[in-house]
Amino acid sequence: MDDVLHERVREIIESVPAGTVATYGDIAALAGAPSPRMVGAILAEDGHDLPWHRILRANGTPAPHLVHDQLERLRAEGVLADGQRVDLRKYRWKPDGDEDPGEEGLF
Repeated sequence: MDDVLHERVREIIESVPAGTVATYGDIAALAGAPSPRMVGAILAEDGHDLPWHRILRANGTPAPHLVHDQLERLRAEGVLADGQRVDLRKYRWKPDGDEDPGEEGLF
């Protein structure tokens, strides 16, 4: 992986505001990364200083090994889960400012 892409992924994750979430796929699409798994790998290797807890799987759930800590951190920011799933329609970050809740797609 090149350093430019690595840093772009980090910058995008860092820009996800408190009280919102994004998926690994959202971050990959914004960064031009080839897959959401690459975003996960960057977070696992170099994400300790990022708001990693704001990044979820495509179905709105945390990775199983992070579920308790991640949902607790999100709850502290006002993001509430139904069981272990966050409602992406309600809490998903819209970086372009598009607030139309009826619109389908990444954002």
